[in-house]
Amino acid sequence: GRVLLEETDPPVQAVFVYNHNPVATLPNQEAVRKGFLREDLFTVVFDPFLTDTTHYADVVLPAAFLVERGDMRAGYGTTYLHRAGPMVPPVGEARGNHEVFTEITRRLGLLREGDALTEEELADRILAAAKGGDRMRRELEETGMALPECGASPVSFVDVFPRTPDGKVDLCPADLDAEAPGGLYAYRGDPATPETPLALISPATAERISSTFGHLHPGPAVVHVHPDDAAPRGIVDGGRVEIANEWGRVRCRVRVTDEVRPGTASLAKGYWAINTETGATANALAPDTLTDVAGGACFNDARVEIRALGDDEPPA
Repeated sequence: GRVLLEETDPPVQAVFVYNHNPVATLPNQEAVRKGFLREDLFTVVFDPFLTDTTHYADVVLPAAFLVERGDMRAGYGTTYLHRAGPMVPPVGEARGNHEVFTEITRRLGLLREGDALTEEELADRILAAAKGGDRMRRELEETGMALPECGASPVSFVDVFPRTPDGKVDLCPADLDAEAPGGLYAYRGDPATPETPLALISPATAERISSTFGHLHPGPAVVHVHPDDAAPRGIVDGGRVEIANEWGRVRCRVRVTDEVRPGTASLAKGYWAINTETGATANALAPDTLTDVAGGACFNDARVEIRALGDDEPPA
Protein backbone atom coordinates (compact mmCIF):
# COMPACT_ATOMS: atom_id res chain seq x y z
CA GLY A 1 0.00 0.00 0.00
CA ARG A 2 2.72 2.47 0.91
CA VAL A 3 4.61 1.72 -2.29
CA LEU A 4 1.54 2.43 -4.42
CA LEU A 5 0.58 5.56 -2.49
CA GLU A 6 3.91 7.11 -1.50
CA GLU A 7 6.68 5.91 -3.82
CA THR A 8 7.59 8.69 -6.24
CA ASP A 9 11.18 8.02 -7.36
CA PRO A 10 10.08 6.50 -9.63
CA PRO A 11 6.33 6.08 -9.06
CA VAL A 12 4.68 2.73 -9.72
CA GLN A 13 2.68 3.19 -12.91
CA ALA A 14 1.61 -0.39 -13.66
CA VAL A 15 1.02 -3.58 -11.68
CA PHE A 16 0.78 -7.12 -13.06
CA VAL A 17 -0.77 -9.47 -10.48
CA TYR A 18 -0.37 -13.24 -10.85
CA ASN A 19 -0.47 -16.17 -8.39
CA HIS A 20 -1.59 -13.62 -5.83
CA ASN A 21 -4.59 -11.81 -4.35
CA PRO A 22 -2.93 -8.78 -2.70
CA VAL A 23 -6.13 -6.93 -1.78
CA ALA A 24 -7.08 -9.91 0.40
CA THR A 25 -3.69 -11.02 1.70
CA LEU A 26 -1.44 -8.00 2.32
CA PRO A 27 -1.30 -6.07 5.62
CA ASN A 28 -2.70 -2.55 5.97
CA GLN A 29 -5.45 -3.62 3.61
CA GLU A 30 -7.07 -0.19 3.40
CA ALA A 31 -3.85 1.36 2.05
CA VAL A 32 -3.57 -1.44 -0.50
CA ARG A 33 -7.13 -0.76 -1.67
CA LYS A 34 -6.50 2.97 -1.94
CA GLY A 35 -3.34 2.27 -3.92
CA PHE A 36 -5.18 0.12 -6.43
CA LEU A 37 -7.88 2.80 -6.75
CA ARG A 38 -5.40 5.30 -8.22
CA GLU A 39 -6.77 6.58 -11.51
CA ASP A 40 -3.28 6.73 -13.03
CA LEU A 41 -2.36 3.13 -12.10
CA PHE A 42 -2.72 0.51 -14.83
CA THR A 43 -3.51 -2.86 -13.24
CA VAL A 44 -3.60 -6.27 -14.90
CA VAL A 45 -4.77 -9.31 -12.92
CA PHE A 46 -3.93 -12.74 -14.34
CA ASP A 47 -6.02 -15.31 -12.46
CA PRO A 48 -8.45 -18.20 -13.04
CA PHE A 49 -10.95 -16.66 -10.57
CA LEU A 50 -12.57 -13.28 -10.01
CA THR A 51 -10.70 -12.52 -6.77
CA ASP A 52 -11.06 -9.41 -4.62
CA THR A 53 -8.11 -7.92 -6.52
CA THR A 54 -9.77 -8.35 -9.92
CA HIS A 55 -12.35 -5.72 -8.91
CA TYR A 56 -9.55 -3.13 -9.05
CA ALA A 57 -8.14 -4.27 -12.40
CA ASP A 58 -8.18 -2.44 -15.72
CA VAL A 59 -7.67 -5.78 -17.49
CA VAL A 60 -8.38 -9.32 -16.25
CA LEU A 61 -6.61 -12.15 -18.10
CA PRO A 62 -7.67 -15.80 -17.69
CA ALA A 63 -4.98 -18.03 -16.20
CA ALA A 64 -4.85 -21.74 -16.91
CA PHE A 65 -5.68 -24.11 -14.07
CA LEU A 66 -3.08 -26.57 -12.77
CA VAL A 67 -4.76 -29.38 -14.70
CA GLU A 68 -4.51 -27.33 -17.93
CA ARG A 69 -0.73 -26.88 -17.96
CA GLY A 70 2.48 -28.75 -17.27
CA ASP A 71 4.33 -28.32 -14.02
CA MET A 72 7.51 -29.37 -12.24
CA ARG A 73 7.86 -28.60 -8.57
CA ALA A 74 9.15 -29.86 -5.25
CA GLY A 75 6.59 -31.56 -3.04
CA TYR A 76 4.98 -29.52 -0.28
CA GLY A 77 6.37 -31.02 2.92
CA THR A 78 8.04 -33.93 1.09
CA THR A 79 11.42 -34.49 -0.56
CA TYR A 80 9.99 -35.58 -3.93
CA LEU A 81 10.26 -33.60 -7.16
CA HIS A 82 7.13 -33.96 -9.29
CA ARG A 83 6.62 -33.40 -12.99
CA ALA A 84 3.23 -33.69 -14.65
CA GLY A 85 1.74 -32.77 -17.99
CA PRO A 86 -1.63 -31.11 -18.56
CA MET A 87 -4.67 -33.35 -18.13
CA VAL A 88 -6.89 -31.25 -20.42
CA PRO A 89 -6.21 -28.39 -22.83
CA PRO A 90 -6.76 -24.83 -21.55
CA VAL A 91 -10.31 -23.55 -21.90
CA GLY A 92 -10.89 -20.49 -24.07
CA GLU A 93 -7.99 -18.03 -24.03
CA ALA A 94 -6.49 -19.24 -20.73
CA ARG A 95 -2.70 -19.55 -20.66
CA GLY A 96 0.02 -20.62 -18.24
CA ASN A 97 2.45 -18.25 -16.53
CA HIS A 98 5.50 -19.04 -18.63
CA GLU A 99 3.61 -18.68 -21.90
CA VAL A 100 2.25 -15.26 -20.92
CA PHE A 101 5.55 -13.89 -19.61
CA THR A 102 7.43 -15.17 -22.62
CA GLU A 103 4.98 -13.39 -24.93
CA ILE A 104 5.18 -10.15 -22.89
CA THR A 105 8.98 -10.32 -23.03
CA ARG A 106 8.83 -10.91 -26.78
CA ARG A 107 6.52 -7.95 -27.41
CA LEU A 108 8.67 -5.66 -25.29
CA GLY A 109 11.75 -6.67 -27.27
CA LEU A 110 13.46 -8.06 -24.18
CA LEU A 111 14.02 -11.65 -25.29
CA ARG A 112 17.67 -12.69 -25.13
CA GLU A 113 19.35 -15.30 -27.25
CA GLY A 114 19.14 -18.65 -25.51
CA ASP A 115 16.14 -17.82 -23.31
CA ALA A 116 13.93 -20.82 -22.50
CA LEU A 117 10.80 -20.17 -24.55
CA THR A 118 8.67 -23.07 -23.30
CA GLU A 119 7.93 -24.68 -19.95
CA GLU A 120 9.61 -27.86 -21.18
CA GLU A 121 12.84 -26.01 -22.03
CA LEU A 122 12.85 -24.30 -18.64
CA ALA A 123 12.32 -27.60 -16.78
CA ASP A 124 15.13 -29.25 -18.75
CA ARG A 125 17.54 -26.43 -17.86
CA ILE A 126 16.68 -26.68 -14.19
CA LEU A 127 17.43 -30.41 -14.24
CA ALA A 128 20.63 -29.91 -16.23
CA ALA A 129 21.92 -27.52 -13.55
CA ALA A 130 20.92 -29.75 -10.62
CA LYS A 131 23.12 -32.24 -8.84
CA GLY A 132 22.01 -35.66 -10.07
CA GLY A 133 19.94 -34.01 -12.78
CA ASP A 134 20.33 -36.84 -15.32
CA ARG A 135 19.14 -39.41 -12.78
CA MET A 136 16.20 -37.22 -11.73
CA ARG A 137 15.22 -36.72 -15.37
CA ARG A 138 15.07 -40.49 -15.89
CA GLU A 139 12.99 -40.97 -12.72
CA LEU A 140 10.61 -38.20 -13.73
CA GLU A 141 10.13 -39.74 -17.17
CA GLU A 142 9.53 -43.21 -15.71
CA THR A 143 7.41 -42.44 -12.64
CA GLY A 144 6.68 -38.70 -12.62
CA MET A 145 8.63 -38.37 -9.34
CA ALA A 146 12.30 -38.04 -8.42
CA LEU A 147 14.25 -38.00 -5.17
CA PRO A 148 17.26 -35.90 -4.16
CA GLU A 149 20.66 -37.50 -3.55
CA CYS A 150 19.82 -38.12 0.12
CA GLY A 151 16.91 -40.44 -0.78
CA ALA A 152 13.38 -40.67 0.59
CA SER A 153 14.21 -40.75 4.30
CA PRO A 154 17.16 -38.48 5.01
CA VAL A 155 18.49 -38.31 8.57
CA SER A 156 19.78 -34.99 9.85
CA PHE A 157 23.56 -34.97 10.36
CA VAL A 158 23.81 -38.36 8.64
CA ASP A 159 22.54 -37.74 5.09
CA VAL A 160 21.89 -33.99 5.20
CA PHE A 161 23.57 -31.11 6.98
CA PRO A 162 22.93 -27.36 7.44
CA ARG A 163 24.51 -25.23 4.72
CA THR A 164 26.73 -23.44 7.21
CA PRO A 165 30.54 -23.30 6.80
CA ASP A 166 31.05 -26.00 9.43
CA GLY A 167 27.90 -28.02 8.68
CA LYS A 168 26.52 -27.37 12.16
CA VAL A 169 23.41 -25.56 13.37
CA ASP A 170 24.19 -21.96 14.30
CA LEU A 171 21.54 -20.65 16.69
CA CYS A 172 23.00 -17.15 16.81
CA PRO A 173 24.85 -16.19 13.59
CA ALA A 174 26.95 -13.13 14.27
CA ASP A 175 25.77 -11.23 11.17
CA LEU A 176 22.07 -11.77 11.94
CA ASP A 177 22.59 -10.98 15.61
CA ALA A 178 24.19 -7.69 14.61
CA GLU A 179 21.39 -6.92 12.14
CA ALA A 180 18.59 -7.22 14.72
CA PRO A 181 18.09 -4.24 17.08
CA GLY A 182 19.22 -5.46 20.47
CA GLY A 183 20.27 -8.82 19.02
CA LEU A 184 18.30 -11.86 17.84
CA TYR A 185 16.96 -12.75 21.27
CA ALA A 186 16.23 -9.31 22.70
CA TYR A 187 12.91 -8.98 24.54
CA ARG A 188 10.24 -6.73 23.11
CA GLY A 189 7.17 -5.70 25.01
CA ASP A 190 3.57 -6.29 23.95
CA PRO A 191 2.50 -3.53 21.49
CA ALA A 192 -0.99 -3.41 23.06
CA THR A 193 -2.35 -0.02 24.21
CA PRO A 194 -5.31 0.90 26.45
CA GLU A 195 -7.25 1.71 23.26
CA THR A 196 -6.32 -1.60 21.60
CA PRO A 197 -5.81 -4.17 24.38
CA LEU A 198 -6.58 -7.39 22.50
CA ALA A 199 -4.08 -9.37 20.44
CA LEU A 200 -5.60 -10.35 17.09
CA ILE A 201 -4.28 -13.53 15.51
CA SER A 202 -5.23 -14.77 12.04
CA PRO A 203 -4.48 -18.51 11.85
CA ALA A 204 -4.94 -20.74 8.83
CA THR A 205 -7.96 -23.03 8.48
CA ALA A 206 -8.65 -26.32 6.73
CA GLU A 207 -10.95 -24.50 4.26
CA ARG A 208 -8.49 -22.12 2.60
CA ILE A 209 -4.81 -21.78 1.68
CA SER A 210 -4.26 -18.08 2.37
CA SER A 211 -7.10 -16.68 0.22
CA THR A 212 -7.22 -19.61 -2.20
CA PHE A 213 -10.63 -21.35 -2.17
CA GLY A 214 -12.16 -18.36 -0.39
CA HIS A 215 -14.80 -18.08 -3.12
CA LEU A 216 -16.13 -21.49 -2.03
CA HIS A 217 -17.07 -20.18 1.43
CA PRO A 218 -19.42 -17.18 1.07
CA GLY A 219 -20.74 -17.32 4.66
CA PRO A 220 -20.06 -14.62 7.26
CA ALA A 221 -16.66 -14.32 8.88
CA VAL A 222 -16.52 -15.20 12.58
CA VAL A 223 -14.13 -13.81 15.18
CA HIS A 224 -13.49 -15.93 18.28
CA VAL A 225 -13.18 -14.25 21.70
CA HIS A 226 -12.88 -15.59 25.25
CA PRO A 227 -15.87 -15.25 27.64
CA ASP A 228 -13.76 -13.10 29.99
CA ASP A 229 -13.29 -10.56 27.17
CA ALA A 230 -16.85 -10.85 25.84
CA ALA A 231 -18.75 -10.25 29.09
CA PRO A 232 -17.47 -6.76 30.00
CA ARG A 233 -18.00 -5.65 26.41
CA GLY A 234 -21.59 -6.88 26.23
CA ILE A 235 -20.67 -9.29 23.45
CA VAL A 236 -22.96 -12.31 23.05
CA ASP A 237 -22.32 -15.48 21.09
CA GLY A 238 -23.52 -15.19 17.50
CA GLY A 239 -23.88 -11.42 17.65
CA ARG A 240 -22.46 -8.71 15.41
CA VAL A 241 -19.24 -6.99 16.41
CA GLU A 242 -16.80 -4.42 15.11
CA ILE A 243 -13.06 -5.08 15.40
CA ALA A 244 -11.04 -1.89 15.02
CA ASN A 245 -7.69 -0.16 15.40
CA GLU A 246 -5.81 2.69 13.72
CA TRP A 247 -5.41 0.68 10.51
CA GLY A 248 -9.03 -0.26 9.82
CA ARG A 249 -12.20 -1.92 11.00
CA VAL A 250 -13.97 -5.19 10.35
CA ARG A 251 -17.62 -5.97 11.07
CA CYS A 252 -18.53 -9.63 11.33
CA ARG A 253 -20.11 -12.26 13.59
CA VAL A 254 -18.62 -13.47 16.87
CA ARG A 255 -18.23 -16.77 18.64
CA VAL A 256 -17.66 -16.66 22.40
CA THR A 257 -15.47 -19.62 23.34
CA ASP A 258 -12.72 -20.67 25.74
CA GLU A 259 -10.82 -22.14 22.77
CA VAL A 260 -8.91 -18.85 22.62
CA ARG A 261 -6.96 -17.35 25.52
CA PRO A 262 -8.18 -14.28 27.41
CA GLY A 263 -6.77 -11.15 25.81
CA THR A 264 -6.69 -12.79 22.38
CA ALA A 265 -9.14 -12.65 19.48
CA SER A 266 -8.90 -14.97 16.48
CA LEU A 267 -10.12 -14.05 13.00
CA ALA A 268 -8.96 -16.62 10.44
CA LYS A 269 -6.88 -15.54 7.48
CA GLY A 270 -8.10 -15.99 3.92
CA TYR A 271 -11.57 -14.43 4.18
CA TRP A 272 -12.75 -12.43 1.16
CA ALA A 273 -14.62 -9.13 1.07
CA ILE A 274 -17.92 -11.00 0.71
CA ASN A 275 -17.46 -12.49 4.20
CA THR A 276 -17.68 -9.24 6.22
CA GLU A 277 -20.03 -6.27 6.41
CA THR A 278 -17.20 -3.81 5.80
CA GLY A 279 -15.59 -5.80 2.97
CA ALA A 280 -12.40 -5.82 5.06
CA THR A 281 -10.63 -8.81 6.61
CA ALA A 282 -8.09 -9.41 9.36
CA ASN A 283 -5.40 -7.87 7.16
CA ALA A 284 -7.10 -4.49 7.45
CA LEU A 285 -6.07 -4.58 11.11
CA ALA A 286 -2.46 -5.72 10.58
CA PRO A 287 0.27 -3.06 10.48
CA ASP A 288 2.48 -2.81 7.40
CA THR A 289 5.67 -2.54 9.45
CA LEU A 290 8.40 -5.10 8.76
CA THR A 291 10.22 -7.56 10.97
CA ASP A 292 13.68 -6.50 12.09
CA VAL A 293 15.27 -9.54 10.42
CA ALA A 294 14.37 -10.57 6.83
CA GLY A 295 11.77 -7.82 6.38
CA GLY A 296 8.73 -10.05 6.80
CA ALA A 297 5.15 -9.00 7.61
CA CYS A 298 4.10 -8.42 11.25
CA PHE A 299 0.60 -9.90 11.12
CA ASN A 300 0.72 -11.00 14.76
CA ASP A 301 1.51 -7.48 15.94
CA ALA A 302 -2.13 -6.52 15.34
CA ARG A 303 -3.74 -5.15 18.50
CA VAL A 304 -7.44 -4.28 18.45
CA GLU A 305 -10.55 -3.40 20.40
CA ILE A 306 -13.89 -5.13 19.83
CA ARG A 307 -17.32 -3.70 20.48
CA ALA A 308 -20.77 -5.19 20.22
CA LEU A 309 -23.09 -3.90 17.51
CA GLY A 310 -26.77 -3.49 18.14
CA ASP A 311 -29.29 -5.11 15.84
CA ASP A 312 -30.53 -1.63 14.89
CA GLU A 313 -27.04 -0.46 13.93
CA PRO A 314 -26.95 -0.49 10.13
CA PRO A 315 -24.26 -2.37 8.20
CA ALA A 316 -21.19 -0.30 7.42
